[in-house]
Amino acid sequence: MSNSSSLYLTGYRCFSFVTQEKNNNLPKWTESSIKKTQTIKKIVCGNQHHFLVWKKPNKLEFYQERYEKRKYQLPKNETIKDIVSSSYTYLILTESGKVWSLAKTNSFKEVPLLDADQSTFEEIRYVTFFEEKKLFVNSLAMGSYSCYYLCNGDQLYASGSNSEGRLGIGHRGGQETMPVYLQDKVTKIFSGVCASGFFFITSQPDCLYACGQNNYGELGIGPNIVYQGSPAVVKNFKGSEILTVSSGNSHSILITKEGQTYGCGQKIRNGQGDQKKFFTLIPQLKEKKAVQLAIGVSRTLVLTDQNELYMWGFQVYLCPTDKSRNHHNIPTKIKLPGFFTKHLESKDMIQIASGSSVSFLYLDFNNTLPQDLRILYESQKFCDCEIGTMGNQIPVHKALVECRTKLTIDQIQKKLFVEKSINKEQTLSFLKWIYYDEISDHEKLEQTFNLLELTFPPSVDNTLEKDIAQLYQDDDSKDFKILVKIDDKDEEEENEKEKIKEMVNYEEIPVHKFILYARSGLFRAMFDNINENENPNQVQDYTLKSIESLEILIKYFYTNSIEMTADLNPELIIDELSDAVEYYQLNNQCNFEFELNKIKNQFDLD
Repeated sequence: MSNSSSLYLTGYRCFSFVTQEKNNNLPKWTESSIKKTQTIKKIVCGNQHHFLVWKKPNKLEFYQERYEKRKYQLPKNETIKDIVSSSYTYLILTESGKVWSLAKTNSFKEVPLLDADQSTFEEIRYVTFFEEKKLFVNSLAMGSYSCYYLCNGDQLYASGSNSEGRLGIGHRGGQETMPVYLQDKVTKIFSGVCASGFFFITSQPDCLYACGQNNYGELGIGPNIVYQGSPAVVKNFKGSEILTVSSGNSHSILITKEGQTYGCGQKIRNGQGDQKKFFTLIPQLKEKKAVQLAIGVSRTLVLTDQNELYMWGFQVYLCPTDKSRNHHNIPTKIKLPGFFTKHLESKDMIQIASGSSVSFLYLDFNNTLPQDLRILYESQKFCDCEIGTMGNQIPVHKALVECRTKLTIDQIQKKLFVEKSINKEQTLSFLKWIYYDEISDHEKLEQTFNLLELTFPPSVDNTLEKDIAQLYQDDDSKDFKILVKIDDKDEEEENEKEKIKEMVNYEEIPVHKFILYARSGLFRAMFDNINENENPNQVQDYTLKSIESLEILIKYFYTNSIEMTADLNPELIIDELSDAVEYYQLNNQCNFEFELNKIKNQFDLD
């Protein structure tokens, strides 16, 4: 698969080996030298000028000028689910519910490791505590010297420093080396890189709770409370209404699911320009719908659904040429670097991150294949067989199911519904993984894999992208043909025979109907509106003038990459494919354009 990212950073004591800048204090958004690599899934920043980049399913890269770049790899059967960070420590969560840690010497004290004396950022270490206690970790959060773990669906644990009551286990200080149990019925947990407290949401009651330091009112629980040692309700919000909440050193920002942005805490950082002891709507963002939030020690970034970036705090740089260290205590719209502004119409593309001294913007050319196949899963269009027990059969696409499992439909039916009888809920959990790699119910999916004698969790080599790319080679299961008009007559011949009925020749391109339906809005609309008189197994296409261009586009549907050799006339094909994103209504505009640019560079085309 060909995915890539474009990364910019700004801030104090940035890294010269990353930015290729002699002065590593960057008063502007500067493009980094690690941009043309594999897709950046997430960047997490620490407090002391270092950051961790998650690229591949089980691979990480650590950047800090003192130690240069370091690479790490988890075991092949582990797939990263999320990464969180605090001042000197990173926690890595895998799809198997296991936790791994990377930390500076003597900073492992906040992580449940018995032998914490290790070399600085030397290796990723496995946290055995949760496996020994038979706890499956669903999600993580980290504050300053504190860690929070949501386990077995809704059970909250915490470890690390309880200074200022930040673990929520009372006002006593001290260090909790091993995680302590707090409560159940917890649905989400939040903190911040340098936060001295944390937030969590419960389902019963439907509330947002906070505990920890409240010197400036940064917990949003009101005045006259310096330290909140036990969880206190944050008033005026239901937990189900909240998208995210995060804390800096002395302020917190909350975003609702409707996109409204609230701030509390220190006036020079909370976005209000005034001291607030309760979460208060930020006036400058009242008419905006916020979708992303990133908080470091002293600055806050908020991204809207229109890809507008607002920033405030210390050392906020307004545009790429700004060379002053400006301090803004209210949200200020940032002029993004040129490459970003070209693609503002694309949603869910720009991602943001912030640490103590550095902030990041990165264009993530995400593979939209899982989202596209989710459309197919929900529509059940062109399903050609069923799995399940009598009365509870579920329509599926045979070629896709067999490609993902390397088993036949008959084998799956026998193992799951004849020899055993799994219920519909477990079947749906299995199909969500088949179609779009979602592990919605870890326990049920593991049971299904065991019945099918498949390895669980899926290895990093067993990915949706790889399986769909292999499906491109499966001509036997292709059930549709695109006809491309072949015009091999010269004008003289046509003039001589203008009275004779012209016989039109076509060349055929075989494809899976469900791939066309999932990947192209044009074909999706066509299939949804096809009439009874039309041939449901073929369609004529005259948009791309050469069959080579259309063949390359169809292969792109399967592989997310564009490949060609010089004998195919790259200049002509690039010209013909230039309007493909709009005409065929492709979701992943950035990746398609990146692939075209890659071909231009390969053949030195302008």
